[in-house]
Parts: sequence; structure tokens; C-alpha cells
Amino acid sequence: MAGVNKRKRGRKPKSDPPSTPDIPTSTSPHIDDIVFSVSNVELIDPPPSTSHRPRRGRPRKTPLLPENSKLTNPKNGKTLKVTSPTRRLIDKPNGVPSLISSESTITNAAARVVPAMDAVVKVFCVHTEPNYSLPWQRKRQYSSSSSGFVIKGRRVLTNAHSVEHYTQVKLKKRGSDTKFVATVLAIGTECDIALLTVDDDEFWEGVSPVEFGDLPTLQDAVTVVGYPIGGDTISVTSGVVSRIEILSYVHGSTELLGLQIDAAINSGNSGGPAFNDKGNCVGIAFQSLKHEDVENIGYVIPTPVITHFIKDYEKNGAYTGFPILGVEWQKMENPDLRLSMGMKPYQKGVRIRRIDPTAPESMMLMPSDVILSFDGVDIANDGTVPFRHGERIGFSYLVSQKYSGDSAAVKVLRRNSEILNFIIKLATQMRLIPAHNKGRPPSYYIIAGFVFTTVSVPYLRSEYGKDYEYEAPVKLLDKLLHEFRQSPDEQIVVVSQVLVADINIGYEEIVNTQVLAFNGERVKNLKSLASMVEKCSDEFLKFDLEYQQVVVLQTKTAKSATSDILTTHCIPSAMSEDLRT
Repeated sequence: MAGVNKRKRGRKPKSDPPSTPDIPTSTSPHIDDIVFSVSNVELIDPPPSTSHRPRRGRPRKTPLLPENSKLTNPKNGKTLKVTSPTRRLIDKPNGVPSLISSESTITNAAARVVPAMDAVVKVFCVHTEPNYSLPWQRKRQYSSSSSGFVIKGRRVLTNAHSVEHYTQVKLKKRGSDTKFVATVLAIGTECDIALLTVDDDEFWEGVSPVEFGDLPTLQDAVTVVGYPIGGDTISVTSGVVSRIEILSYVHGSTELLGLQIDAAINSGNSGGPAFNDKGNCVGIAFQSLKHEDVENIGYVIPTPVITHFIKDYEKNGAYTGFPILGVEWQKMENPDLRLSMGMKPYQKGVRIRRIDPTAPESMMLMPSDVILSFDGVDIANDGTVPFRHGERIGFSYLVSQKYSGDSAAVKVLRRNSEILNFIIKLATQMRLIPAHNKGRPPSYYIIAGFVFTTVSVPYLRSEYGKDYEYEAPVKLLDKLLHEFRQSPDEQIVVVSQVLVADINIGYEEIVNTQVLAFNGERVKNLKSLASMVEKCSDEFLKFDLEYQQVVVLQTKTAKSATSDILTTHCIPSAMSEDLRT
């Protein structure tokens, strides 16, 4: 019938749901499920589950809760201030509005601490590396960016490789457009940590220092914060702790305690903090494993190593390094080997193969001694000690917990089944071919076009590239891996190259060959060689080189020709500054 509204077939239309009220006032007595933020802690209570029928169709948009709104919790009467991020209202089944974060979906009750990301800074550094192949000059300067974070005492931590060979370092806070010039207080090359500060008081305004947490356990959640490549703003990646063990620190060529995580660590993340779920820093991101067969393997410097670095600086006013036990040892897992060494069935330990002649241990320990314990902790036949529940770790971890100059108790077993106890003073290692020059420019000496310098890992890398372990001469690699210094000042001196001139005809092809002796006297280091040559009054200068090569030059002619060669190659001096003192 016309004019009569016919009822359409289908489901009976539902009545309009109750409208969402405006922002509740502080007197609302029904708001008991709330989300609130106190400092950087978010406490979340989820709405109770009900058996109501869910609303069909597209969910309604709910109004945003303005920032700085105040609510009162009827349970305790406390007034709560809503802070960023913005919260929004939702409808509960009983029609009472509650609050939920607009950035996440809450499934169960939790207490989550937001990391103090305002303490994470971006580090800008201008580097000027020495030219180890041409040691009288430096390479072209270049710039890099990395991450760091503020700690107590108006200081900033970052990685050592982030400020290596620095010319200028600047820091920029999150959300700021100003870069502040920083001062480098200490660089720990072995542990890959650097300590900075800023003199400008404006930099420290509104910044709360990061608090350190305990060493995490396996499967603990970690959040890495920093400024990696791919953007200019702060970046956050998350993962879990996958492994805790003694790791190889690539920059320092040392082995210290480290964490392996599965969070992405990319270029620029270096120096950024890794937070646990309580918002405490548990490490510093510093390197990652890049290989076609692996994915998402990153490494973090843990808090024990960081704390050691900071305390070392505070105690000595400078970084002194991590001590080592100056021995090479062998596992005692074979029962026949243990029996031949006179070990009882209940005794365990490791056998000493060699001892560093310059180490304090050389005065007490002997080759073939069996180290049974270190500082009262028994050492297993595989060289491990108890670490935590269900975990073991290399006993070098116990040594690395000490400081240079500290004493340690070592129990050993001699071949005659005699058990001896020693108190050994620990010291840092001095390698024959050092892994780094600790920021010092390379030394050199030039006579008659022969460029003499010392061998170090940076020098090998400069001469043979990053694959120097395969490309460098075998004899130099053997000294790098296996030889000890016989005296604290011993160096490997080589003829780096020959600057061609009439006086050195026939010697042009001598490259990276070790100098063994000068005029029959052993060459101990570069300074002694330069001193012997400068003081030489003999008719000839005779250099005995590796592989039975000999270089002979007339003394007067060689010294007079040096000046012209330096002028031709624009070399300012015949020797580096450190050899003159």
C-alpha cells in the first residue's frame, strides 16, 4: 500500500549503541581500567574478557584523548596525567569507557619500561688516518656518523672505532638541530669503547643518564637504539640474547666477554645502547657478522666489560687495558696425556705450552706446568670454568675481570706431581707485532732512499689490504701469530720500500723485508737502528736482511744523498718525531 513503510526482509536492525562520551572528568567513578605513564614506565591493565557478542562490521573510530588530560583512579584516588603517546577511548561491553594505547594492542597485564632514548646521541667524527705505507704523511680526511649515549658524570660512551684517528668529534641530541663539540677522554682499543664529554652546559640540559643493568640471560629481550644508515632519525630494533661467551673483538684483536643477539646491527648503530625490558642498558652495539650463510647476528659489549673500562679510567685517570695471563695453553682432554703429566683422576686443568718472556708469569711458571685453578676457581680440562647455572665459559674471563697491576692466585701441578701456589701480578700484553698503534703516528727512518719502519697490523693492512692474513709474507705472518717479544722494547723493523736514486741501484726490488742486523750488531728496534746509522763512522753501512740478503752502502755518500732524495719526494724529515727524543 502506498504511503505505508514496508518492513524489509532480513535481520532485525539493532538499536544504536550508546554514544561514546567525551573525555571523562576526574570525578568519573567507573574508570578502573586505565593506561597511564609515569616517567617512562607504562603500566597496563587489560579489560576483563567477557562473553558478549562482538560488534560486526568495520570498527568505529574513537576520539583521541588530548595530551595533558588528567584522570583520577577511583581505586587509589591518584590523579594521573596522560602523556605522549596519545591514548584513545574505546567502549567496553558494559558501556564504560576505558583507555588503551593508540600504538599497541594489549593482550594481558604487563609493566613495560620505555628506554631512555633521549639519552642516545648521534656522533659525528672527522677522521684523519696515518698513511702507514708513506709514514711521513696522512691520508685524506673523511667523515663518519655513529651512535652514543649519556652516562653519569656528564660523560658519553661510544665505540673506539667510531672516533679512531679523530680530528674533530661532535654530538647531536635527539630532536636537536645543534651539534656540540666533544672532547675525547679515553679510548679503549681492546674493548672497543671510547669515553667523551662536552664542555657546553646546554648539551646536558634535559638529558637523564642511562642506568646500567645486570648481565642478561639467554632469551632475554633486548632493544638496540641508535642512528644506523637508512635515515637520519633515531632507530629501534629488537631481538633476544642468543649467546653469551668469550668473543673475538675485531677492532682490538682481543677476546673478551660478549653477547650475541638477533637484533639488526647496521653501520651507524655502533656505540648505541642495548636496553633490556626494564629500560636499563645491558651493552653497547659494536659489530655484526656478515656472511652469506648467516642472518641477523649482531654483537654487544656487555656491562662487565663496560664497567671495567669506566672503573679503569676513574682509577688511573686513563685507560690502561685488560690484563692477560701471558701463557699459551693446551687442553687436557686426553686421558693418556693427563696420566703422563702425573694428574690424579680427580684433578683437572690445562697444560702450559709457552710463556711470554716479558710477562711476570715467566719468573714463576714453567712450560708443561698444569694450571689447576685461577683465583680459587677450578679450571676444567677444556679450559672452562663455571659461569652461571647451566653455563661454562673460558677461564680467560676470570683474568679479564682483573685490572692491570692486580694480583691473582694460581695453582699449578709440576711433572713430579708437586702442587705449587703462586701469587702472580697481572699485566697487559705486549705483542711483537702490535694489533694497533693506539692513535700514535707510525715511526720511520730514511737513509739513502731506504725507508725503514716497524711492522704492525695497521701496516700490514695498508700494504696488503684487509686480506693481509693471506697476502702478507709468510715469515711476517708467523711472527704475528706465534712469536713473543724477547724484551719489552723489541720491534720488527723492515725495509718498507726503496726510493729510487743513483746510490741504491740494484736494490729497488727490496720490499717489506726484515732487517736483522746492522754492521754485525742485532737490530732490536727502529730507534736503535737509526741511532747506530747516525753514529756510524765506518766506511760502509751494511744491513743484514731476511733471506740472507745484504745491503752495503758507502757511509759518506749515503748520508749526503739522503737530503736530495728527501727534497725530490717532498719528505719533511729523515726520521719521525718520536725517534729524535
